[in-house]
Order: sequence, then structure tokens, then C-alpha cells
Amino acid sequence: MWEDNRNKRGGRWLITLAKQQRHTELDRFWLETLLCLIGETFGPYSEDVCGAVINIRAKGDKIAVWTREAENRDGVTHIGRVYKERLGLSHKVVIGYQAHADTATKSGSLTKNKFVV
Repeated sequence: MWEDNRNKRGGRWLITLAKQQRHTELDRFWLETLLCLIGETFGPYSEDVCGAVINIRAKGDKIAVWTREAENRDGVTHIGRVYKERLGLSHKVVIGYQAHADTATKSGSLTKNKFVV
């Protein structure tokens, strides 16, 4: 399912946006995501980030930051906390991390979050 071997044991931090947010938040979130990757914002865990993807859908959009090792709790949660802060999300907003192994066997909305921040 994931062509690159570095992604197989990893997962993704997933931001889901309602279609109304497309005009207010999507561009800003995507730009900030790219700046995080380019600037190696995640400190000692920057090398654990494999990439990012944006999905534009009729029902709502998604942005995901992919990591290489879903079992690295410290690294994954550090990346999630920094990412959430850089996006300027309120502490009340919860974002989830899904392991690729879990998403491969379930449809998107049924996949349980492995970690949340």
C-alpha cells in the first residue's frame, strides 16, 4: 500500500477540515505544513517525518503529516504537539495519529487514533 519502505511501519497526523474551512484555513494550514517540513521544525524528530499530503474532497479536506515509525511514542507525540502549535490550533482541538497498519484494514473514519494531542 505504501510504496516507500520508510513509510510501512509509520503513520500520519491527520487534520480534517470541513468544506467551509477551505476558504479560511486550508491554504494557511498547508503552507504551514510545508514550512514545518522544509524548516525541520520537529527538532530531533525531524528525520522521522517522511512527508505530507493534502486531499481535496467534496465532503471535506484532509492534510496529513506522515512519519516513519508509529511505535515511537515520544517522537510521534512530539511531532504532533509541535505541528498542532504551529497550525495555531486551540488546546481544545484534538488531532489524531493513525498507524498505517490500522488504516490499511479499516476505512478512514473507522480507524482508531493511536495517539491524540
